[in-house]
Amino acid sequence: MSKLAIDGGSKVRNNPMPARGLLGEAERAAALAMFDEAIASGVAFGYNGPQEERYGKEFAELLGGGFADGVNSGTNALFCALGALRLEPLSEVICPPITDPGGIMPVIFTGCVPVVADADPRSYNSSAEEMAPLITERTRALVVAHIAGDAVDMDPVMALAEQHGLYVVEDCAQAHGAFYKGRRLGTIGHIAAFSTMFGKHFCTGGQGGLVYTRDEQLYWQERQFADRGKPFGVAPGSGTVGNVIAGINCNLDELGAAIGLAQLRKLPDIAARRIRVGNRVRDALAGNPVVQVGWQVPDSQSSYWFLRLHLELDALRVDKAAFCAALAAEGIPVVVAYRAIPAEFTWFREKRCFGTSGFPWDCSDYRGPKEPVARIGQAIRAVETHFNIQIHESYGDREAEDIAAACEKVAAAYAR
Repeated sequence: MSKLAIDGGSKVRNNPMPARGLLGEAERAAALAMFDEAIASGVAFGYNGPQEERYGKEFAELLGGGFADGVNSGTNALFCALGALRLEPLSEVICPPITDPGGIMPVIFTGCVPVVADADPRSYNSSAEEMAPLITERTRALVVAHIAGDAVDMDPVMALAEQHGLYVVEDCAQAHGAFYKGRRLGTIGHIAAFSTMFGKHFCTGGQGGLVYTRDEQLYWQERQFADRGKPFGVAPGSGTVGNVIAGINCNLDELGAAIGLAQLRKLPDIAARRIRVGNRVRDALAGNPVVQVGWQVPDSQSSYWFLRLHLELDALRVDKAAFCAALAAEGIPVVVAYRAIPAEFTWFREKRCFGTSGFPWDCSDYRGPKEPVARIGQAIRAVETHFNIQIHESYGDREAEDIAAACEKVAAAYAR
C-alpha cells in the first residue's frame, strides 16, 4: 500500500484539475452581436424580445415540448413557479431539507408557510415517505429539489400529490440534463424552476433562471407574475384593464437570453460529459467497502452538478474530516460538508422575514404551528456521512480515474 500524500507520500494527481472553460467564442459572438445591433440602431437591448422568445422555445423543445420563460435568477424562477400556482395566503408548502436558501425563501414571499420534510437518509433529497406525515388540511404544494443532479423518486411524489390534490414544483437548479425513468427532470411535476447562474450546467451570464411547464394556463399565469401582472395570455375583450395581478419584475434581459441560447446548444454535450465522468467514478467505487458514490434512485441518471460520495464511517479508523483532508492532499477537490440546511439558519429559526412580525407563522389567521416545522434529523445524518467532489464537463477519463484511485488509496489506508 502506497504512503498517503498527507504523510509525505506521492500524490495520486500532481497536475491541477482542468479549468472549466464554460464560456467561449459562441457566447462572445452572441453578446457582441447584441451590442453591434444596439449601436447600429441606437436602441438599447431590453427584455421580452426575440432572443428570449427563441431561448424559451428551444429550452422547451429540449425538454420535449411545453412552455418556458426566462427570468433573472434561479431563486426567482422558483418564486415565479410558485406565483403561477396562485396559492391562497398562509397555504403550507412542503419544502426540501437540503437546498440553497433560495430554494425555500420564495415560499415566504408568496405569503405561504414553508414546512420542511426530512431527507431520505441515503441522499440529500427528500421523498414521498418523508413528506406524507407533514401534509395537513392547509397543504397546497410540494417542492422537490433534485440536489447534485440526483433525481428524487418522483412517481411516489406524484401519487402522493394526486391523492391530496396538491401541486408539485420541481426545483431543477442543479439537475439540468438529468433523467428519471426515461423522463427529463423538470417535466414530471406541474411546473419546474431551473437556475442558469454561472456555476450551473449552463448559464445566461452571472445570474439567470427558467420556469418550465407543460400546462399552458400555468405558463401564462407565471408570465403574468414574473412581469408585474401584465396581461399575458388574456383574451381581448375580457374586460381586463391594465395589469391583472400584483407581481414584481423578474425578467431576463435580451443579452442574457442571447448568451443562454449559445449555452443551451452546448447543454446536451455538457451533460453527457459530466455523466461520463460521474458514472465512471461510480462504477469504479461500486465495490469499495468504505467509500462509494452516493445512492441514486433506480432507473435514474444523475447529471452530476457535483459528485456526492458516501462514507461508511464505521469502517474507518478516522473521522470524515481526516479522510477528506487526506483525499485533498492527493490532489482531489473536496468539499467536506454540504451543510445547506436552511432550517438550521437564523432567518428560519427566528422567523426573520418581515420585520419583527413573525409572519407568516405568527399571523393571527394562520391556524398551524407558531414555530417553524422542520424535520431534519436524517438530513443532518446525510450531510455527516457524505462529502462532495467538484467535477465539470472538462474533466475526462484521466480525472475520473484519478478521483477513483485517490478514494481507493485513502480508503485502504484508513480502513479498520
